[in-house]
Amino acid sequence: MASQPATIAAATPASTTVTAPSNRVLSIDVLRGITIAFMILVNDAGDGHHTYTQLEHAAWNGWTLTDLVFPTFLFVVGMSIILSLNSRLQRGASRRDLAIHTFRRAVTIFVVAMLINLFPRFDFTHLRLYGVLPRIALCYLVAGLICLATQRIRTLLSISAVLLIAYWVLMRYVPVPGFGVPTHDIPLLDPDKNLAAWLDRGIMGFIQRTLHTGRLYEGTRDPEGLLSTIPAVATTLIGAATALWLRMAEGKSAVMTRAQCAISFLLFGLLGIGSGLVWNIWFPINKKLWTSSYVLFAAGCALVGLAACYWAIDIRRFNETKLGSKLTWPWLVFGSNAIVAYTVAAVIEKTLYAIHTSDIGPTGKPLTAWNWIYWHIFASHGSTNNTSAAFALAYVLVCFIPNWILWRKKIFVKL
Repeated sequence: MASQPATIAAATPASTTVTAPSNRVLSIDVLRGITIAFMILVNDAGDGHHTYTQLEHAAWNGWTLTDLVFPTFLFVVGMSIILSLNSRLQRGASRRDLAIHTFRRAVTIFVVAMLINLFPRFDFTHLRLYGVLPRIALCYLVAGLICLATQRIRTLLSISAVLLIAYWVLMRYVPVPGFGVPTHDIPLLDPDKNLAAWLDRGIMGFIQRTLHTGRLYEGTRDPEGLLSTIPAVATTLIGAATALWLRMAEGKSAVMTRAQCAISFLLFGLLGIGSGLVWNIWFPINKKLWTSSYVLFAAGCALVGLAACYWAIDIRRFNETKLGSKLTWPWLVFGSNAIVAYTVAAVIEKTLYAIHTSDIGPTGKPLTAWNWIYWHIFASHGSTNNTSAAFALAYVLVCFIPNWILWRKKIFVKL
């Protein structure tokens, strides 16, 4: 990992005032920061049995606010791919060098993910090979190479459409070995009898027999499995196409105003939401399977969020007001080192879970340091949705501190 101070708008250590150079779209950084902060919030409830519905994933079909976090992050990854590639091309980098850089960065993210999964006991027997960071790495790699080959909006959206339709055909019409044809022999998107789950069990079984490692997050299936990465790549490509559209309102060669761009984001977002809800009738919105309807719905929500951020920050310059700078700054701090924030959150949590105290918890077992903090500080008079959410918010603030230190030192880590 290397620090690259040029990758974010200038930060003034002694002040929270946030401004952006003319060639910087600050709203993307804000949206990334909001997303990663919310990701930490929903991942780290004090008590998993007491959580507000919108702060946990839908059990299966359907959606909550939590289900929109990961696709929004991949959407922003797609936007960042375009901005990064174009910046490097303008500095004279060759496409071959960029392809190597893309591959190297994807591998680095995957290695970091494996180290996090292994920490702190480094037990290779039950190593989870899938996960959030591995999916980010794979989507970044595939989408990055595609964007190196073409940066035509129509082409990227066409590829996305092909991926979404192909995934629907696979999940809807392909017989699942040992179970039968969806909607005929088995329910469509049966939790354990769908094609994605069957494939992941087969892959993991092979890895366990040959490498003696590997596990699925939910035992018989994994929400970040291999087959469902196909539509996740589409999510990333939609973000890339959005960045290309955004460029049409930026710079000397702009062909539309920023206001027109913001309105188009809103309209396209509403179209995506509507399309996802319509497709949901035949192919249910499902985050754990990353269904095609889910991709359209989540991308639409991301576009609406981007439209709001773009209008407030890059058009109305809300961040340059006294109040706006204070409200914008935390999200910029989080967004400037998003992967660092995610890694810090995972490492601290796993460390506290690995430490056991002598106190006995409500289940009759010794409390881990993580649970001790929750039950003695936040839930000493009983666990509720409020105490669980308060713990999660406090943890977000804890994870903010390392990012704030890096921000003050103008260190922006790129894996």
